[in-house]
Amino acid sequence: MNKKIVSLSLKKYHLKAYSLSEILIVLCIIGILIYLVLPNQTSIVTSAKSIEAQNMLSMIHGLEKSHFYRYSKYSSNFDELGFEHALTIDKGGQAVYKIEIIEASLSGFKATATSLQDFDGDGNFNTWQIDQDRMLKEIIKD
Repeated sequence: MNKKIVSLSLKKYHLKAYSLSEILIVLCIIGILIYLVLPNQTSIVTSAKSIEAQNMLSMIHGLEKSHFYRYSKYSSNFDELGFEHALTIDKGGQAVYKIEIIEASLSGFKATATSLQDFDGDGNFNTWQIDQDRMLKEIIKD
């Protein structure tokens, strides 16, 4: 009779749980699923960061047009335009794109935004360009 009480009390405190191997299998499956999803996320990150380049180039276009209406010429000098470039990631800031005015004359201008970071690791750096007609295009895709 004493044995019966002991066996009942042992069953009473028995907890159900997963084994270590079951937990490892689930973690491996989750890891594989994450590995499959991550490459698809790089295009989303690239397009989100390219919005910065598009906005900066649109701002340059507006400032260049304003300068053209005042002085009848385009400028390659950011100070003349009143444009202050945000600190880039290589200088401790958060801006991912370097903005440059590569050409400015009496009749037009071209400005580029070049990424300082290779988003997908293929060696190409994303580059956008805008001109006096507000033709915004992606020169180099990343």
